[in-house]
Amino acid sequence: MSENQTVRFGIIGCAGIARKVARAIKLAPNSTLYAIASRSIEKAQKFAGNNGLSGTVKTYGSYDQLLDDPCVDAVYMPLPTSLHLHWAVLAAQKKKHLLLEKPTALDVGELDQILEACESNGVQFMDGSMWLHHPRTAKLKEFISESNHFGQIDIIRSTSTMSVTQDFRESNIRVKPDLDALGALGDLGWYCIGAILWAKDYKLPTVVNALPDVTKNSAGVILSCTASFHWEPLDETVATIHCSFLSHTSMDLAISGRNGSLHCNDYIIPYQEKSASFDFTSGATFVELHIGWNVRPEEVRVISELPQEALMVEEFARLVKGIMKFGHRPDTKWPEISRNTQVVLDAVKKSIDLGCKPVRL
Repeated sequence: MSENQTVRFGIIGCAGIARKVARAIKLAPNSTLYAIASRSIEKAQKFAGNNGLSGTVKTYGSYDQLLDDPCVDAVYMPLPTSLHLHWAVLAAQKKKHLLLEKPTALDVGELDQILEACESNGVQFMDGSMWLHHPRTAKLKEFISESNHFGQIDIIRSTSTMSVTQDFRESNIRVKPDLDALGALGDLGWYCIGAILWAKDYKLPTVVNALPDVTKNSAGVILSCTASFHWEPLDETVATIHCSFLSHTSMDLAISGRNGSLHCNDYIIPYQEKSASFDFTSGATFVELHIGWNVRPEEVRVISELPQEALMVEEFARLVKGIMKFGHRPDTKWPEISRNTQVVLDAVKKSIDLGCKPVRL
């Protein structure tokens, strides 16, 4: 790979999110969208046409054809979760670096097989959690790591909700037991669990407990759930998540420490592409007679030169180029983050299956 050569991406599957990532690949300065594959050539060509890509990318009528193309360096895979194991392992065996949409697998056993295939074939793995790559996320970490103004984390609360139609609840891919059996827990809860682990530097909780407010569709797939997390006995942090297809859109992250607190209303998808903010408060008390506060939250705004999804692609491509050009080993940070998230997600699912009994990790 030459100094100026970009990483050539193939997209396997034409899901809606693939449109967003196709744009991100075009925006990332070190990446090129090279090929698109679907289960039929007509669908791949339609995707290319609808997204202004006709004549600029190769189109394939099968996933195997794309994986057999020696010019494809990396693949983005937004397939239904039940298909991840087969196609992700095959992609790794074909020496394709893997950007895998979340949730990464149906359980950690499947994910371990994917990660083993990536490791044994020397390819980079990363999941599609875009928010981790926004510069605001680094600024949030900077604030909660400051002992004087924030202090030890006591409480973390994360929500991801969206209101969907009755037809979605029964027939969308994300609620079909043979395609995406984790439902809202996998689609939305992945973010919530990822956020609380991120805040705790990926230290796993010791106890996970789903709450008895679980709602499922007629096929038994989760539409809404809540869970609590504890890091006992030496760590007093408590966290809660709520993910749902039944509530108005929300993407909240609130973290309270001994000396400060912060609140982010749009941590998964910022309200705007080019800037994002959060509220930070430190040293707050009530004024005399408790008729108000002594301080108001400080709005911290962070500028982003590229959308967070393009920053994700850029970072992934940087790692891939390091492997291909300089012989670097794949970065283990990203598979470790995905695995920890999957372990905790599995524990929530197990707690639900046990009738909302606590699960120890």
